[in-house]
Amino acid sequence: MMRKRAVSLLLAGVMTLGLAAGGLTGCGSSGNDGAEKVRLMVWSPSEDQSKDSGEWLQTCCEAFADAHPEWDITFVYGVMDEASAGEQVAQDPDASADVFMYANNSLEPMRNADALVRFGGKYRKQIEATNSQDVLDTLIMDDNLYGIPFTTNLWYMYYDKSVFSEKDIKNLDTMLEKGVVSFPFVNSWYLPAFYIGNGCTLFGEDGKDEAAGVDFGGENAVEVTNYLIDLAQNPNFKIDDLGSGIAGFRDGSINAMFSGSWDSNAVKEALGDNMGVAALPTYTLNGEEKQMYAYAGTKAIGVNTHSDYMVQAIELAIWLGNAESQRLHYELRQVVPCNTELLQEEDIQKDELVMAQNTTFSDTSIIQPLVNQMNNCWTPVENMGKGIRNGSVTHENAQEQTEQMNEAMNSDGIS
Repeated sequence: MMRKRAVSLLLAGVMTLGLAAGGLTGCGSSGNDGAEKVRLMVWSPSEDQSKDSGEWLQTCCEAFADAHPEWDITFVYGVMDEASAGEQVAQDPDASADVFMYANNSLEPMRNADALVRFGGKYRKQIEATNSQDVLDTLIMDDNLYGIPFTTNLWYMYYDKSVFSEKDIKNLDTMLEKGVVSFPFVNSWYLPAFYIGNGCTLFGEDGKDEAAGVDFGGENAVEVTNYLIDLAQNPNFKIDDLGSGIAGFRDGSINAMFSGSWDSNAVKEALGDNMGVAALPTYTLNGEEKQMYAYAGTKAIGVNTHSDYMVQAIELAIWLGNAESQRLHYELRQVVPCNTELLQEEDIQKDELVMAQNTTFSDTSIIQPLVNQMNNCWTPVENMGKGIRNGSVTHENAQEQTEQMNEAMNSDGIS
């Protein structure tokens, strides 16, 4: 029943979304001998294709095929997660899918390999009409748009409502006075939140100016390092590693943790009705409140430039990223939508998870830089977190260690 209902919903949304019904078909079209035969390989994570998760990908593709009887489409489904797809497409586009899902931080290698389609004309207008500029910016390089976003990709805060009030969660240090907070301290996707909050920058204002380099040095960065040294020694602060935050929610030893939508089901199982979700808090540095900022990105539908069926592949990509497909993704798998039409709907706005993710994206995040030099930033920050954890970074050598981190982030490697 889920498959039939989902297909009906998707078909009902075609005219509303303004997608032309004349252009494409699907697998096993209804015996139209004049239909052009088309073969499309489509990649997505396994969860999008499993029966337990409602077979989101197959449902959407079948609805797409039914909406376009002028093509007799055979779909070939492959399993590839968003983090790996970009690497695979960049390495061997001829052996890769026509349409795939990818994380925007893999945009640059695909672009360098000339393997990723640029969306222009009516397609770009459709994409721009239902996405915020912040979301679009994660997929734009040199004024070219390289995909259809279907969700934002970042982290925020889960907390136990029985321990913290809505006022408490505004400030991390206030929370530490009332409960135990877990944070991925040695994960370099998370730790920069504190440095960015005190004015440290990466590759200019928009994160795309490689020549501007990284500024994680200077007195403002040293102040953060000293704050983090004290934070790590706070008995109510725990370093989240290898799932210890979720485990702490289950046994009651942890009252707040930082993660993304991928952990929402596990947190809900652990906390039940006490699960709270919120945008990032501030922290208090030298008596002043500083806002934490997450790296933000998106996940998008991309099209391979080596596809033999370019028009059909582009139309399918638009379909998989449209409002009805995003709604089904949300209903089946709790994938948080980014389509601006959906975000205005009452039931969506009532969902704490959706609002926390999108509020964090718009208010307490920076777009994760896409420049190649960003690859040199991960290990130095990770080493800083590990050094503070094991005690090798101290107040006495904080300035020296911070400058070393900054130098390594601006180099072509770590010496």
